[in-house]
Amino acid sequence: MQEIKCPHCNKSFTMDEAGYADILGQVRTAEFEKDLHDRLEAADKQKETEIALAEAKVTEKLRAEAAKKDTELAELKAKVENAATQQKLAIAEAKSALEKERDQLKSDLEKAEMKEELGAASLKDKYETQLRDREQEIVRLNELRAKLSTKMVGETLEQHCETEFAKLRATGFQKAYFEKDNDTKSGSKGDFIFKDFDDDGLEVVSIMFEMKNESDTTKTKQKNVDFLKELDKDRNEKNCEYAVLVSLLESDSDLYNIGIVDVSHLYPKMYVVRPQFFIPIITLLRNAANNSMEYKAELARVKAQNIDITNFENELEDFKGKFSKNFVAASEKFKLAIKQIDDSIKDLEKVKESLLSSERQLQLANDKAQDVTLKKLTKGNPTMAEKFKELES
Repeated sequence: MQEIKCPHCNKSFTMDEAGYADILGQVRTAEFEKDLHDRLEAADKQKETEIALAEAKVTEKLRAEAAKKDTELAELKAKVENAATQQKLAIAEAKSALEKERDQLKSDLEKAEMKEELGAASLKDKYETQLRDREQEIVRLNELRAKLSTKMVGETLEQHCETEFAKLRATGFQKAYFEKDNDTKSGSKGDFIFKDFDDDGLEVVSIMFEMKNESDTTKTKQKNVDFLKELDKDRNEKNCEYAVLVSLLESDSDLYNIGIVDVSHLYPKMYVVRPQFFIPIITLLRNAANNSMEYKAELARVKAQNIDITNFENELEDFKGKFSKNFVAASEKFKLAIKQIDDSIKDLEKVKESLLSSERQLQLANDKAQDVTLKKLTKGNPTMAEKFKELES
């Protein structure tokens, strides 16, 4: 039971638990609804206030942005007006400059026409003079070529090369050999063979030369390549290291007119040269050979060492073969000797067994002899007993 006091009349009364709980629930519900209603009203008022503030801020922002746009628009308008003014000024300046340039061009054109008219005769004379000079130069070169060709035909290309070499023999080729190839045993020959030697008399370089002049050919124009195969054959038959074709053939060829042409892609260690490069090709090949002499000497030493090693290996193999034969023979004799020793050992073992057996027999005999006494000898033999008694007495 619960006691409840009335707030209006201050009278007290009692109530069971169920009634008390029901009244307490009603009171709590009413207070909650009142409190919720108050809070909702406060929230609505705060929301209205916030909305009003937000609307005021947005309005202010829009006004500020509108003012800024107006300012920018005014500035842009001023710039456009200023640009238009500057454009007009620029057009005016450009027009003025173009007009001045037009006037200058007219003036220059007039001056050029006048200069052209005044200098045409002089320029024409200048070109005609240059043309005459070139024609004269062509005539001079043709005459020089004809003279050179006549000279070469007169003394032959072989004689020319021989003379050029003779000029330098005393100073540059003291130990060299340069003579015509007169050996026709193989059925063909070159024109010249060049060989150079070092201070020890060892060959440094050798060259087979073939000379071909335009006057040496038939009316049908021949080519340098037509003679390379035969030249390579002559070089190999005469045991020359290099082969060189000194040629005036194909005089208009840009390839051969460079002076020295390496044709080793067709035949090994072969060159085609113009006559003016006859001495240079000898010098180049000789210098290259001199540079390689050290390597050749080293190679010779290595080959000699290899030969020594080969001889040593051959001698070693011979020694090993002979030693093997002697070893086999000695081994057979050794095996025979061992067999003989084994047989002798077996015989000695038999003799040993016999000796040991004899020793045992002798030991038994000795034991028996040591066991012999007068009593044993005279036992059962009264005659002998009597004899021994007599001896004792």
